Parts: sequence; structure tokens; C-alpha cells
Amino acid sequence: MSIINQYKRINLLLYRIVFLIFGTISPLITYLWKYRNSDLAPSLDMGWVMSVFFLSCFLVSFISKDFRKNIIYPVYLLLLISALSALYFTGETYLNKDILIIILVVCFAIFNFHVCLRYKAYKQLQKSEEKFKLLLTEMKHDISERKRMEKQVFDEKERLKTTLLSAGDGVISTDKYGNVELLNKNAEQLTGWTQEEASGRKFDEIFNIINEFTREKSENLVQIILESGKPFLIANHRILIEKKGTERPVEENAAPIKDVDGNINGVVLVFRDYTETKERQNRIEYLSYRDQLTGLYNRRFYEEELKRLNTERNLPISIIIGDVNGLKLVNDAFGHEKGDEFLLKAASAIQRACRTEDIVARWGGDEFVILLPKTKTEDAREIVKRIKQLSSIEHVNAVCVNIAFGWETKRTADEDIMQVLKNAEDYMYKHKIIENEGQKENRINAIIHTLYEKSPREEKHSQRVSKICQQIGKAIGFSEIEVCKIRDVGLFHDIGKIAIEEGILDRPGKLTEQEQDEIKRHPDIGYRILSSSHEMVELAEYILAHHERWDGTGYPKGLKGEAIPMVARIIALADCYDAMTSERPYRNALSEEEALAEIRNNTGTQFDPEIVRIFLEKVLVA
Repeated sequence: MSIINQYKRINLLLYRIVFLIFGTISPLITYLWKYRNSDLAPSLDMGWVMSVFFLSCFLVSFISKDFRKNIIYPVYLLLLISALSALYFTGETYLNKDILIIILVVCFAIFNFHVCLRYKAYKQLQKSEEKFKLLLTEMKHDISERKRMEKQVFDEKERLKTTLLSAGDGVISTDKYGNVELLNKNAEQLTGWTQEEASGRKFDEIFNIINEFTREKSENLVQIILESGKPFLIANHRILIEKKGTERPVEENAAPIKDVDGNINGVVLVFRDYTETKERQNRIEYLSYRDQLTGLYNRRFYEEELKRLNTERNLPISIIIGDVNGLKLVNDAFGHEKGDEFLLKAASAIQRACRTEDIVARWGGDEFVILLPKTKTEDAREIVKRIKQLSSIEHVNAVCVNIAFGWETKRTADEDIMQVLKNAEDYMYKHKIIENEGQKENRINAIIHTLYEKSPREEKHSQRVSKICQQIGKAIGFSEIEVCKIRDVGLFHDIGKIAIEEGILDRPGKLTEQEQDEIKRHPDIGYRILSSSHEMVELAEYILAHHERWDGTGYPKGLKGEAIPMVARIIALADCYDAMTSERPYRNALSEEEALAEIRNNTGTQFDPEIVRIFLEKVLVA
């Protein structure tokens, strides 16, 4: 309970007591007064009026809520009335009755006026108290709301600070004077400055930027934003020099920090190390205009440059087209890795022979093109000569790098550059036909020589098989030319093994199914190698079929009986006989009797019966 409420309750109790007493004794006092001094005593009616007045007030205090709660009676007026009544009663006063009654009326008027004032004052106090309570409530609410908002602002500020500090990019914030306030960890790593070292320093001292191309110091990005008030979205081709001098390309975004009134309070800069992205972009750009294998320009770039350089001021313009001879043969014989090496050596020879301003491009699979602005035909011929000299000393597994070239020159502006290109290509194909015929046999001999170096056992085996084939051919009645042909087939029959791993050829144990399938590829590989030469196409057919069986269960085509070429049937018998009577990594050699017994057992299934008969009756007997 509040103090005001306690005060009101006490005043109300005193009021009831006083007015109950006065209401009760007023007639008695009037009667005694009159009895004591009849001249000055008021009439009894006055006593009853006063009694009714006091008792009415007493009753009203129980009935009226406002009257009960809000009126605070002035005790001093009641005491004054009592004193005057006592003086009059004792007769020790010179006041007559009328004057005394006037005084009493005035006192009551004053009393009532005072009551009204107190009541009004109380009502104002009550309203003030209510306003104060309302104001206090609002103040509490405002204080709570203010604290909540302060906490929210603090939390947002901490969250933003944490976000900036933990961001994957480098972040630097400055004040409105361009002094550094904050660096996150990534910014510290990229600039070489710590937060403590950088705090308060000028931005361009910490963030030292130069132009990638001119190497000149770039403008202060923060100062530009502070002056313009506009964000700077992306800045490229800029190099950040860190504290110790290390350079790295960076990409930057920056924006002003503004308050609610739009005033700039600072700048925040977000930047990242652009090294990996730049390398990827350079790589993409490189691959878009470069051949991935050789590193030379690709056809797309060449065609764009041809259009760009096809102007009168670049006349005469010469074009050289080259085609690498024997690439397919190298791929078939040694695999595509060696084929790639073959191309790389050809590309290297071309590039070393050309001038810096010449455009060297890979035109297709085994074709190269050279664009020579301001170059005469004689100069183009000299470049071709240098290329041939450099390429002649390059080898891949004993196969010499050889390139066929053709060239043509545009001399006047009205000539069609595409026709010049076509003329150079036609000239190249003519050279290729001439050069290839003389080179193919040399390349095949180089391949067989490489096989014999890799496996000397194969060389001896091929020589023995060739000799047996000659003997069978003579026994059958072949002509001298046919005997020479079957001799060569015997020498080349396993040339396809050049592409088989050496570990599989010399495996001492049993081969796996996968390794057996690899071995079975050698007839097909030998066929592709020999068929690259026009003179050896027929021999290639015999080598392809030399593992076919008489009953049709052989490989690679599953030919049967007479469908198998006779030369291939002869090679099959000679090959198996020598294999059985020779030492192998996986078994010892069989005796001649054991080998002949095997041949007889497989006659009609693996071997041609007629060729077996001739071999047994004419070759071995001789």
C-alpha cells in the first residue's frame, strides 16, 4: 500500500469520528448554551441544522466513493469552531450571537471552500499520479526497448564483425579519412600486415597496388570512393605487392559505409587472390588458340590470323603445309604414346626452323601449316630445307621423323589466299607420294630391327621360320619369286609383336587370359604395319592369317580350310614346329619326335593335311 493511500485512510477515519461527535452533540450544545445565556444562545433550530449537516456528512462518507476517498478535512477549522463555541458557552466573550453565527458560517464557508480546493488538488494529484505511473511505465518500456535495440545493434555489429573476420576473401575497412580500422585473417596473409601493425595507417600504405601492364602505382581506390560515394564493382589487371615484396594478382570490390543520413563513414574493400583464377583463364585462353599436344597454335587461331594478315602491306605472303610421314605406322607398331612423341619431335623441328614472327599451327592430325607474312618463295624454300635437316636427326624407336612439305606464295592483292593454301596442299601431297614410297620400306625395316633388339630370341625364331617356309615352298614347287616372297613373310610374320609388352613376351609362367588376348593382337598389328607399304600389302594378308586353323577355330577371322591363304598355312606349320623344338621362357624344347607327334595329332584340325605330308615326306627327309 502506498503512503498516499495510507494517508487517505487515516484522514477518512478522523473525518468520520469528528463528524459523528459534532452531529451528536450539536443540539445538546445549543440547548446548554441557550440555558446558560439565553441572550446570546442561538435557537435550537440552529443546533438541529448543524446536527443534520454533520450527520449527513458522516453518512455521505460511506455512500460516495469520491467523497470517501478524496476529501481530506482541515482539523484546524473544526478546532476553531469548537473554541468559539466554548468561549460563547462560558460567557467569556463579548461577541453577540449574530456575529458568532456569521463567524461560524464564514468558517464553514472557508471549510467548504478548503474542502473543494483539497478535493481539486487531490484530483489533480491523483491524475498526476496516474500520469506519473503511465510515464513511468512508458519510461520502463522505452528503457527496455532501448536496451533491446542496443543489444540488437551490438549483436548485429558483432555478427558483421565476425562475418568479416571469418570471410574467405580478404577484407579491409577504413574510416572516413582513409585510415585502416580492420583487417581479417585473409587480408593479413595477402598483404603481409597484421591488424595491430595496420591499424591507423593509410590505406594505400597497406594495400600497395600496381598496374599489371604498366607497372605504375594504381590510384587509391578508397580515396576515389570517399570522394565519389559510389561503389567500385570489379578491378582487374592489378597486382598487390605485399609487405615483403611478393606480388600476386588480385580482384577487388569496394563500397562506401554510410550512416542513416547518407554520410560516408568509411569504406569496406573485399579482395581475393586472383592467381589460380588467372591461371585458369590463361589456360582456357591458351587451349582455345593452342594445340594441346604440341603447344603450337591450333587451326582456329591460324584461320583468324590468316584473315588478319591477309593485307597488301604483308605481301608477299607464303604458306607452307607439312604432313608427317609414317605416323600411322608408328601408332600401329609402338602405340599412340610413341605416335604422340613422333608428332612432338616433328613439331619441335618445325618451330626451331621458323622465325619468331612466323605463325606455326597444327592443321590436323599429322598436318602442320606455317604462315609467313612478308616472305618470298625462296625464303619459304629455305625454311623447309632447315626443317628437313632438323627432323632428319630425330628418331622414335629407330623410325626417322620425316615430313612432306608443299608451299606457295601470294604475290599480289588480287590473288585468293584460300587458293594459295590449296596450291600449297596439292604440292605437299605430290611430295608425299614420292617420298613415302622410298621411306615405307625403311620404316618397316626399322620396326623389325627394333623388335629384334627388344627380343633377340624373336630374331632367331623368325630366321628359322623363314628358312622352313623356303624349304616347304620349294618342296611344293613354288617359283623363285614366290619362294622369295614366302621367305620375307617368314621373316616378318611376328612383326606385330613390336607392340606387345616385353614382359608378356618373356613371361616364364602361364599367361593370364588378358595377356593371351594381348598376344593374339599381333597378327592384326603386323597386318596394319605392313599394309602401310604398297609393296607389302600382299605379305600383310598372309601375316594376318598365319594363326588361322584348318578347322576354323583360329584367329583373328576364324577362316577355315582353303579359305586360309596357302602361304599363311605354310607359316602356321613352320611357326609351330620351330616353337615346339626351341627353348621358351615358359617350357623346355621338345624333341623332334615329340614335335612331329604333335603335328600329326593336329593334322586336319590345326594344320593343312597336304602341307603336313609334304613337310614330313620331303622337307624333313631332305
